[in-house]
Amino acid sequence: MSSVITKTEDMYVGRVRGVLGQIVRIECDGTYQPPLRELLTSEDNTQVRLEAYAYEGTHTLFCLLLSEVDTIARGVKIVSTGSRITVPVGKSVLGRVVDLYGEPIDGAGPLDDTQTKGIYRDQGTTVGGTIVRPSVVQETGIKTIDFFVPLLKGGKMALVGGAGVGKTTLQEEILRNVVYDGSGVSVFAGIGERIREGHDLWSSLTEHNVIDRTALVFGHINKNAAVRAITAATAATLVEYFRDHEKQDVLFFVDNVFRFLQAGSELSTLLGQLPSEFGYQPTLQSEIAEFENRLYSTTDASVTSVQTVYVPADEFGNPAVSATMPHMDAVAILSRELTYEGRYPAVDPFRSMSTALNPKTVGEDHYHAATEAIETLNQYKQLSRIVSIVGEEELSIENQKRYMRAKKLLNYMTQSFIITEVETGRKGTKVPRADVVRDVRAILDGKLDQVPPEKFLYIGDLVSAGLLSAS
Repeated sequence: MSSVITKTEDMYVGRVRGVLGQIVRIECDGTYQPPLRELLTSEDNTQVRLEAYAYEGTHTLFCLLLSEVDTIARGVKIVSTGSRITVPVGKSVLGRVVDLYGEPIDGAGPLDDTQTKGIYRDQGTTVGGTIVRPSVVQETGIKTIDFFVPLLKGGKMALVGGAGVGKTTLQEEILRNVVYDGSGVSVFAGIGERIREGHDLWSSLTEHNVIDRTALVFGHINKNAAVRAITAATAATLVEYFRDHEKQDVLFFVDNVFRFLQAGSELSTLLGQLPSEFGYQPTLQSEIAEFENRLYSTTDASVTSVQTVYVPADEFGNPAVSATMPHMDAVAILSRELTYEGRYPAVDPFRSMSTALNPKTVGEDHYHAATEAIETLNQYKQLSRIVSIVGEEELSIENQKRYMRAKKLLNYMTQSFIITEVETGRKGTKVPRADVVRDVRAILDGKLDQVPPEKFLYIGDLVSAGLLSAS
């Protein structure tokens, strides 16, 4: 197991000379100089875990402290384990909750005997299979996602928004829907989030009978920055194993990418590195690229990734948010205005985007319906300003029709989630993409002009709701 640390006398590195938060400064008076990212420990206490991070000259080594701060003190002798962090991989991690070392934290006992794998990819590592670009839509059963921001199988989607707009809930519904009906496995990386949210997720996956195909890796918000930063690498290692060795399609979830980058910023500050814009680490771009570049699809198996991105103070120009966006095939922006109106999921169709929304990928019918829907909603925004001043009756007959159809379209895109049935009291729905395209076309063509807008709130498809004939 990865939790067993060995050391040898001839791998003595030096003594601790200072501890600043999660950064430990070692004076190298030994003969062995460990390479960066090698795992170190104390000569007297194997519970001490350090990772070689950066050299200053030839006699000073800065390390990340991965264990509790009270396990280390000045003068402690440090030795190398001779290897980097490794984690258990394979089917034994499915249905389990582990930490960055791959050690169980779910109270269900040790993992079955299995092989281990280093959590970092070395430069020049050969790719397992030929890298391919995704071209097929992965349906999620969520109307506003599948229609306005379609996700590609083997692609990456970011759920972007501030606090309390429903990112995690939307992500968990996607996980439940896709894993429940699909094959393959899923990996969930919880980085910098609350322990309660992790427990709720585990309970939800267990209740919906998808936990046995899901591996969960957590570095909670109460863990130090070094642990939170490295948790992403552990999760990516599990993804690579299932893709390259088991040849299985992988659905990968990250909650939250911003916390991963924020952890790197905290470490950079403690190291005294010259910050870039807004105080972020100078290695911001390379850190997110190193992580995202591991999540590719091959001819043998696909990696479909859904990642939440917290936007501090609703400032979408934040460097951590901006650094993440170029790596995504689809970006769903969650709007605070829509949450104030009680419309969930609060996906903003104007600011969201997807490379899949083109005639070749989604088909002519879907593409033209989406284009027309966006145009209708844009007219609605303009007409709403007039209505707020003079009232709806002052609009022309044609504009009144456009206004009401847009209102019905907005209401139709609301949806009750299966994982929140207990909280909302509404039965959750899952709607096929073809049904959404059909329903939107019917609304835009005026087939439901006589139906009041409130009838469209939190329904599934129009046929099941009895608002549209099956023919």
